[in-house]
Amino acid sequence: MAEETKQSPTSKGKNTGMAILAYIIFFLPLLTEAKNDPFVKYHVKQGLVLFIGGVLIGILGMILPWQLGIIKTLLRIFLFILMIVGIISASKGEQKPLPIIGKYGEQFKF
Repeated sequence: MAEETKQSPTSKGKNTGMAILAYIIFFLPLLTEAKNDPFVKYHVKQGLVLFIGGVLIGILGMILPWQLGIIKTLLRIFLFILMIVGIISASKGEQKPLPIIGKYGEQFKF
């Protein structure tokens, strides 16, 4: 009997499903066996940066007066666009850092 691999069905053997999920719920891939995959870890770190950015925007929204709420909305749209860029990168099997904030993800060591 041939052993079946538990990797993603991509031809490159990368677990793209878990990498994509890392942008939606960043910690979920860490609860599975995918936590040992360097490709998935890279995208988890990028997803963590997006999560931290979202938390900071939420805090900023509480501090700013309601008249400046457009800034918070624009920043949330920006994070959403970055999430889409990350998902596209993961689905292609690439490890490209997100524009502007991706370099911070490489600072995490886990």
